[in-house]
Amino acid sequence: MGTVYKETFTKPLPAGAKIIFRKGQRLAEWIDAKGKRRTALLTAAGDRISVEAGTYTAKYRDGSGIVRKVSTGCRDESAARSVLTDLEKRADKVRSGIRSAAEDTVIDHQITPLVDHIADYFGHQAAKGVTSKQIVNVRARFNRVVQDCGFRRLADLSGVTLEKWLAAHQAAGMGAVTRNAYREACNGFGNWCVAQGRLLANPFANVPKADAKADPRRKRRSLDEGELIRLLDVARRRPLLDAMTVRRGKRKGAAVAAIQDETRRRLDRLGQERALIYKTLVLTGLRKGELTTLTKGQLVLDAEPAFLKLDAANEKNREGNSIPLRTDLAADLRRWLADKAKAAQETPAVTFDPNHRKPGKRHQGEAGGLAGHVLPLPAVAPTLPPDTPVFTVPAGLVKILDRDLRLAGIPKRDERGRTVDVHALRHTFGTLLSKGGVAPRTAQAAMRHSTIDLTMNVYTDPKLLDVAGAMEALPALPLSAGPQPGANVLSATGTDDSTPSPLVPTLVPTSGKPRTLQTILDKVTSESKEFGTGRAIAASAYPVKQNNPLTSAVNGLREVEPTGIEPATFWLQTRRSPD
Repeated sequence: MGTVYKETFTKPLPAGAKIIFRKGQRLAEWIDAKGKRRTALLTAAGDRISVEAGTYTAKYRDGSGIVRKVSTGCRDESAARSVLTDLEKRADKVRSGIRSAAEDTVIDHQITPLVDHIADYFGHQAAKGVTSKQIVNVRARFNRVVQDCGFRRLADLSGVTLEKWLAAHQAAGMGAVTRNAYREACNGFGNWCVAQGRLLANPFANVPKADAKADPRRKRRSLDEGELIRLLDVARRRPLLDAMTVRRGKRKGAAVAAIQDETRRRLDRLGQERALIYKTLVLTGLRKGELTTLTKGQLVLDAEPAFLKLDAANEKNREGNSIPLRTDLAADLRRWLADKAKAAQETPAVTFDPNHRKPGKRHQGEAGGLAGHVLPLPAVAPTLPPDTPVFTVPAGLVKILDRDLRLAGIPKRDERGRTVDVHALRHTFGTLLSKGGVAPRTAQAAMRHSTIDLTMNVYTDPKLLDVAGAMEALPALPLSAGPQPGANVLSATGTDDSTPSPLVPTLVPTSGKPRTLQTILDKVTSESKEFGTGRAIAASAYPVKQNNPLTSAVNGLREVEPTGIEPATFWLQTRRSPD
């Protein structure tokens, strides 16, 4: 049988309180903020007072036999006993098997405000190591859904309400990818509540996912080799070209008379950095965020082959990978880091002004003292620290790319509505891999994708693939006359050594292992001469058992002399007519 009572707790002795004795007890007496005289029992130590809570607490034994203390929030004893009765009824249902212990626990979480659950959820995400940027984005999406749908407690969460919200925003023009992001934010919270025992089932689990392929809002295209060459050339020259051209006013477009050598060198280095940023993105498939975090210590340029190491914390899939570098790209990066270290050493000298005790202009004609004296700076180490960023990637790189595309004469949007942005350089990387004959599984590993479908169907631009060349590589099939036995048949089947089919190296790249794509025609020919057959057998060297064709022109079967009145058939090799 449960009970209700008021909890007591201790507080520090109020300021200005005095100790009094009443009925054999020690009390503290003080005047509260409202001017009322208050008294309270002192603890045994005499430095704290004992205070009784204003509301009742219910004490009972739950369905699992554990003694629980629950604050009723009631100042009236009868109301508190009513709450105790409800708690004991819940315990009886668990003991009788009508309700499980998990279901009973969920009921306790239903009355907790949703904001408290949200705070616990994102605290859990931070403890897991999710990046702060990801937490901010997901939290903003989920809070928007909660606010718009009017969710206040866990009991209010509803998949039907979320579906209606998504449908309304779809009608307002929200894309499928964005709607899926809101759905995933809600679904992640629901799954966490189930795992923590706060919900029995995820209310958002059955909300359908939008088809992003049927409703793409951002279609990217890849750049071909000619466009890439023009883009790199423009990126290298444009900073200096812009500085040498009047951008505003009546003289807009006119050439500037002269530029200081220091400014010219600075702008030239800026152009080299931008061109190398584009080249690195195209030849490694790095994302912009990954490139921003790349440091000198992550580049291993002296190995064979050279490679870069991505930290798991800076990679999208949080795995950490090593990416091989082309020889020319590794050489460019070595030169860039050497120039960067040299530029760090070339710090201008500092002059000393004794009157102001701070760097100042050089004073001419002053005798004695340190006035006008140039203080040499300490020598800077010729190498950069390992944590030095390789590139200074600007936040507005997409706008810079747009200007470079415009000057290079490359359209931002093609005839199919596909655009070129910074992430399109990663699409270009995937397309160049496929166009170069790289095996799909190898391309997937280079792109660091979880599925090969993403590599082949999303990050490969079919427009740049040589499909027409692949069609021309197919064998000719003339309709005027049938294929002649011998060399023509061998060429058509792709087994003739003298005229290898270009289809194989074009569409079936290998991993570097030697292939056995030859015939054993010479060996069989020599054997046929030895036995006097005068016929050659064309056979493939593939170690796979296949059914023999039924034509003698292909398999080289011996002619069988017909016997009797039956026509010559395959069975005449082993069975003769009795006539």
